[in-house]
Amino acid sequence: MKKRRPSYEEQIAKEYEKGRFKSVAPSKSELNRFKDAARATFIKNRRVNVRLSSPDLMDIQTRAAEEGVPYQTLIASVLHKFVTGRFTENSSRLTTRSSGRAKRRRAA
Repeated sequence: MKKRRPSYEEQIAKEYEKGRFKSVAPSKSELNRFKDAARATFIKNRRVNVRLSSPDLMDIQTRAAEEGVPYQTLIASVLHKFVTGRFTENSSRLTTRSSGRAKRRRAA
């Protein structure tokens, strides 16, 4: 059974088929500006060593696996979002761990 598209998708598809949508490419100066911003954002030129508890590291590795990224990349991303004020926490399937920390937090 074919799934019916919502009407707004049908309208967009019809407009596309009629050729009413045009690709808008950025200018060379805009493209260079975007490239420079991307390069500056992702330059990793400093090394930091951090000691973590084994349970915290295991939780980070589990969360990274959920997100489909390497755990060191996840740590760097979280730190970057925190310092730029864009950090928001999403819920995880990871709720408790063997250390019992979650239970102690609820009890406090």
